[in-house]
Amino acid sequence: MAQQTLASEEPRQHRSLASFVKSNIREYGMLLSLILIMVFFQFMTGGTLLKPLNLTNLILQNSYIVIMALGMMLIIVAGHIDLSVGSVCGFIGAVAAVLIVQYHIHWIPVTVFCLALGAGIGAMQGYFVAFWKIPAFIVTLAGMLVFKGLALYILKGQSVGPFPVPFQRMSSGFLPDAAAGLIEAFNTTSFVIGLAVTVLVIYFNVNERRGQQEHGLVEEPFIFFLGRNILVAAGFILFSYLMASYKGLPNVLIVMFALIVLYAFVTSSMTIGRRIYALGGNEKAARLSGIKTHRLTFYTFTNMGLLAGLAGLIFAARLNTATPKAGLGFELDVIAACFIGGASASGGVGKVVGAVIGAFVMGVMNNGMSILGVGIDLQQVIKGLVLLAAVFLDVYYKNKA
Repeated sequence: MAQQTLASEEPRQHRSLASFVKSNIREYGMLLSLILIMVFFQFMTGGTLLKPLNLTNLILQNSYIVIMALGMMLIIVAGHIDLSVGSVCGFIGAVAAVLIVQYHIHWIPVTVFCLALGAGIGAMQGYFVAFWKIPAFIVTLAGMLVFKGLALYILKGQSVGPFPVPFQRMSSGFLPDAAAGLIEAFNTTSFVIGLAVTVLVIYFNVNERRGQQEHGLVEEPFIFFLGRNILVAAGFILFSYLMASYKGLPNVLIVMFALIVLYAFVTSSMTIGRRIYALGGNEKAARLSGIKTHRLTFYTFTNMGLLAGLAGLIFAARLNTATPKAGLGFELDVIAACFIGGASASGGVGKVVGAVIGAFVMGVMNNGMSILGVGIDLQQVIKGLVLLAAVFLDVYYKNKA
């Protein structure tokens, strides 16, 4: 009898394992794709990709894309799109440059003002989308043209810079080592922080799984859970070691990581996050259930404007100048990062971690192809095909479900 029970449970376990893989193939597939892409370019570039200097450049080059992808992911989940983020990013950098460099205003109040200005721009566009029901595509397309023109106007067609050193450190600075000299040419503080973050991430993952087990909600097989956490721990520790062996953790990475944690918490554990998913899944049903969908749409666009403003400041600080062409094409990379990371073109589906993975997939491809000397023309072709493949897979698996 016991043998019959075991025999019946074995195929059931195989079925549940296959079912889990099928329903989560996008999430695990993108993480695996990122790892394979990194391994490929690490081999093809002769080990250059994962050198500390190149890793630092990779973070600095993609920080503003990741930051804007967090806001764009919420926009797409809510069932909209924002084509203006690149222009808003460039416009905010231009405003900061004029105020700091030409009018000699201290960079701290300028930073606060520029963040508020970005949020205001997002709120203005969100107002037309949410309350006047003008399609987001049209509103933000108009915004893209308007703010691109305004950036060109206030800069008078010229680059403005350089910025004060403290402002530059927003993007190009590194976390100082509290234990300087303890180990030669090694940022001990950065490595210890990396270890602490690794332990915390694993702890929260285990704690979350324990809570799911108590309520009978565990879907992820233990072997997947164990493998995922081993990969995460190994990746965090290796990354922390490589960063510590160079200059340490970049300041912008700390800002980016804090935002990722915040937005992951908001979308997974707060009411407003669940309501945004409900809005994108079925706006009419969400409205009938008492969710103020107009206000929620307005908030998502305001948030996007705020993050675009922050990205504009970081980009300007990294270049140490504001240029009329700043932000050109950023919206395409940001939108591509969200779709590659698993966001659905029809709304209601998407994760913060997925958007971050999608951004780094694009970033690693850009960086790796540049190291290999691949022309910009072929790079654009490859990135376009990757985006098309990601959206195709989303539609394919949705039709099969």
